[in-house]
Amino acid sequence: MKCSLCQAETKAFYQGKHGEYFKCGQCFGISLSPEYFLDRRDEKARYETHNNDVFDVPYQKFVFPIVDAVTTSLSPENTGLDFGCGTGPVIQHLLEKKGFSIDLYDPFFRNNQSVLTKTFDFIACCEVIEHFYQPAKEFERLFNLLKPGGKLFCMTDFYRAETQFKNWYYKNDPTHVFFYDERTISFISDNFGFANYYIDNRLAVFLKSNEKN
Repeated sequence: MKCSLCQAETKAFYQGKHGEYFKCGQCFGISLSPEYFLDRRDEKARYETHNNDVFDVPYQKFVFPIVDAVTTSLSPENTGLDFGCGTGPVIQHLLEKKGFSIDLYDPFFRNNQSVLTKTFDFIACCEVIEHFYQPAKEFERLFNLLKPGGKLFCMTDFYRAETQFKNWYYKNDPTHVFFYDERTISFISDNFGFANYYIDNRLAVFLKSNEKN
């Protein structure tokens, strides 16, 4: 099977409850075989079970790393997009309280295509990138949605050397289909046009050059 991010050949990695996983030797991503992907109806039904109340304090704390990174590195004059905002756009709720303007997009719950014709100073993807059926296509789109000098904030749980995939809770969600090594983030930065990146625990931040394409 070819890697859905970089198109290199992958090797069988793990067979589990939700299907067969393959690991890429080039970008080090781990992908679920597409034959095990949920169809659109079942995927949406799974997301609808999430209790994403914007006023829920634990939920607000969960997204705090992105909110903090945005507010400490950008100003309310910068426009943003919550890409994959889900049923409860808590990032928008918290940033608007701090004076930011942020649009919403979600393919299931906020499928406003006009938003995708704009460009933004920053994009937040909180627990989104592990759901990408076509990560190469999605990262290309995210790059193009950023203005020069823009920032892409992605929160996910990384696969690390000490991770025991067999026991890893993150694979147990059937909508989680692509997992990222920190080296995968480096590959994305180098191959999708970004100028640089950094990783802070569960947060990866991609930086776009100030130069216009």
